Amino acid sequence: MASGSDRNPIIIGGLPSQVPDFDPEETAEWLDSLDAAIGERGRERARYLMLRLIERAREKRVAVPEMRSTDYVNTIATRDEPFFPGNEEIERKVLNATRWNAAVMVSRAQRPGIGVGGHIATFASSASLYDVGFNHFFRGKDDGRGGDQIFFQGHASPGIYARAFLLDRLTEAQLDAFRQERSKAPHGLSSYPHPRLMPDFWEFPTVSMGLGPLGAIYQARMNRYMQARGIADTSASHVWAFLGDGEMDEPESLGQLSIAAREGLDNLTFVVNCNLQRLDGPVRGNGKIIQELESQFRGAGWNVIKLIWDRSWDPLLAQDRDGLLVNKMNTTPDGQFQTYATETGAYIREHFFGDDQRLRSMVEHMTDEQILHLGRGGHDHRKVFAAYTAAMQHQGQPTVILAQTIKGWTLGPNFEGRNATHQMKKLTVDDLKRFRDRLHLPITDKQLDEGYPPYYHPGRNSEEIQYMHDHRKACGGYVPTRVVRAKPLPLPPEKTYATAKKGSGAQSIATTMAFVRVLKDVMRDKEIGKRFVLIAPDEYRTFGMDAFFPSAKIYNPLGQQYESVDRELLLAYKESPTGQMLHDGISEAGCTASLIAAGSAYATHGEPLIPVYVFYSMFGFQRTGDQFWQMADQLARGFVLGATAGRTTLTGEGLQHADGHSQLLASTNPACVAYDPAYAYEIAHIMQDGLRRMYGETADGQPGEDVFYYLTVYNEPIQHPAEPADVDVEGILKGIHRISAGAAGAIPAQIMASGVAVPWAVQAQQILAEQWNVRADVWSATSWNELRREAVSVEQHNLLHPEEEQAVPYVTRKLAAAEGPFVAVSDWMRSVPDQISRWVPGRYTSLGADGFGFADTRGAARRFFHIDAESIVLAVLTELARDGKVDRSVLKQAVDRYQLLDVAAADPGAAGGDA
Repeated sequence: MASGSDRNPIIIGGLPSQVPDFDPEETAEWLDSLDAAIGERGRERARYLMLRLIERAREKRVAVPEMRSTDYVNTIATRDEPFFPGNEEIERKVLNATRWNAAVMVSRAQRPGIGVGGHIATFASSASLYDVGFNHFFRGKDDGRGGDQIFFQGHASPGIYARAFLLDRLTEAQLDAFRQERSKAPHGLSSYPHPRLMPDFWEFPTVSMGLGPLGAIYQARMNRYMQARGIADTSASHVWAFLGDGEMDEPESLGQLSIAAREGLDNLTFVVNCNLQRLDGPVRGNGKIIQELESQFRGAGWNVIKLIWDRSWDPLLAQDRDGLLVNKMNTTPDGQFQTYATETGAYIREHFFGDDQRLRSMVEHMTDEQILHLGRGGHDHRKVFAAYTAAMQHQGQPTVILAQTIKGWTLGPNFEGRNATHQMKKLTVDDLKRFRDRLHLPITDKQLDEGYPPYYHPGRNSEEIQYMHDHRKACGGYVPTRVVRAKPLPLPPEKTYATAKKGSGAQSIATTMAFVRVLKDVMRDKEIGKRFVLIAPDEYRTFGMDAFFPSAKIYNPLGQQYESVDRELLLAYKESPTGQMLHDGISEAGCTASLIAAGSAYATHGEPLIPVYVFYSMFGFQRTGDQFWQMADQLARGFVLGATAGRTTLTGEGLQHADGHSQLLASTNPACVAYDPAYAYEIAHIMQDGLRRMYGETADGQPGEDVFYYLTVYNEPIQHPAEPADVDVEGILKGIHRISAGAAGAIPAQIMASGVAVPWAVQAQQILAEQWNVRADVWSATSWNELRREAVSVEQHNLLHPEEEQAVPYVTRKLAAAEGPFVAVSDWMRSVPDQISRWVPGRYTSLGADGFGFADTRGAARRFFHIDAESIVLAVLTELARDGKVDRSVLKQAVDRYQLLDVAAADPGAAGGDA
């Protein structure tokens, strides 16, 4: 029989692995009894006996640790720690220099006339967690592959810059330009990890708390997806996410833990820096955040490693025969531990060890100074190395390391463990001297008394710097580093889009289906078809994309281990380890994280992927707008489809499904190229242009632009005309083109419409000609947003170059020959078309669906918002009356004739609105 020391303890980190075994023979007898029960009566009987024993133990008040929450001690027992291969003395010197430079950089950024802020306490607490990773674990990209993906905690960025400075990756001038990106260009350093601002350095934006852990989970999953589909070899890549314990309160931090466990993502490690503090005070002052997080992660199926105490506690735990010390650790709340971090050794002796004579006797041989320096595990390189090693060796589950630290560690008594430490940005001269002495740095009092505190560099040829370079070389290069190795993709030929450009003939289809048809044709391309990644939040069938199930299949690393209920149908639900479609369940946040991971694969792994994320438009920018900002920051690319768009097309679903504003929200994202197309041929040209801009070669030879495309498409069937022979492709892409010139009537007018409103505009054109002698042209405004963006750019250029000939915005030039008035209409709130009002050359008004949506027929909803064809007619007549081109009496005639004040009088319109 295996000895007790050879076994894997069931309660890892609990009493069996921490309390010394003072009676091995008795222990062996108990274990032999269990083995005999299993051998003679089977596992089920043994399980029953174990449960009854636990039940009886609790009845007798024997402290049996819960599986979901083990004792407040290190998971890895001292005897199980691996050999530490580093030189602790050198690593301590490296870390001291890094700590100093990080704090000094922020302090210098507070100099008079600058005062740009910064944070120093977060890195001070997590410095050892990063240092061990840099020295021994984080894989670089020098082998031409993706290396490790590291999500650095946003507030710890000063420490990452400080280390890069020691490695000559950043200069002193750059450190002094921290948070001064424009005024100190080209030296400026971004406040936090921002790839868009530092595209050769940072890979992942993380400071919008909660998005780092969410992004890390889906990045690890994307790595497996790319490996399974043969797109990139990601087998050596590990995803690390460095997080704060306060950050774990964000719903996004814990909301998707199950998918990582379900898919066995053992290529993922969370490192939670548990300094027990939020920004304002304790995370769980009356509780224990590490225990709480352990329960949540264990319950979700993760491997949990607790790193609580440093090596100075090992002798005390070894003599804790009765478990008194462990019990004291278990029952002391976090708020009290924070107090111990700010008090004297005498205070700790009295209040922590003083409750019981047996506890007091454990430390009677120790001085108050020694008790004061009983430390936290997250500051011990050997303990951290052991935790990381265990995480890397663990198979079948993702791992979380819960590392206890002290916020502001080493910064001195004014910073360490103080509630206000997160907001403290500047060290006084006395603080700096204490800090210098603690770090043993050769900086004189004179240097600190005169001027700003200096940076410290031990010299390029010093033992410490050579050690750093050697270890990074052994680990495959410097991190963080963002490298774009991807080549431009060969784009599909023109004929790929031919079907869409023919229109729908006599058939009526929604623009959602028109897009799906274009997508099908493009995915057949032999060159890039395999690079498409389809993403939807449990709504593929709603969007008519179940047609992809048999061919593209749904990605599942385990395949389909059951007989599908619809297996005999043509469009059966099919899962596969090599599936192309990501089905993330009802989780827009998860889908958007997949979108970002896929959309940045061109940089992360050097292999472009083309994500196509389709969702209910109401639940895109409104629900996950922060992630779309993250997508922009991460320079991710791809297609985003706001399906069932508009405030009146999905009226059967009511208020929370009626999107009349996502185009406006999209306009706030500088990386988002947003379109609201009406017809299939417009969609074809927009998608063709999107592939060219994002995945083709740019004018300066780069592989694509760092933008993403947002298209709003609808669920209302219409007949799509064929592309006209004189199609204005430039107008489609820039945002406006004329689709129908007025053929009858004497009084000119212009109607501008987008998306589902274009057919209403065409109907209004006909009514105006037949009943009111008005000759109206109809324009399809494919992108109000792009028109405004171009116009703003022109105005900015004119403002700064008054000596040059003043440029004219595209929309102004496009409409210059059109005789107004101009009436704009859409299924969006009026703010969307009103974006261009100042640049339209003539009287301009808009109609829109302002207010909340509601459940009714489409016709009733449009009559209520006064955006239907008859309301457009009235709006045109009203503007003509203002210009004196028609008599005002016709306005009342139109109101009465079309019963515009009676919602019930409207034609109900096409059936629809169900999800």
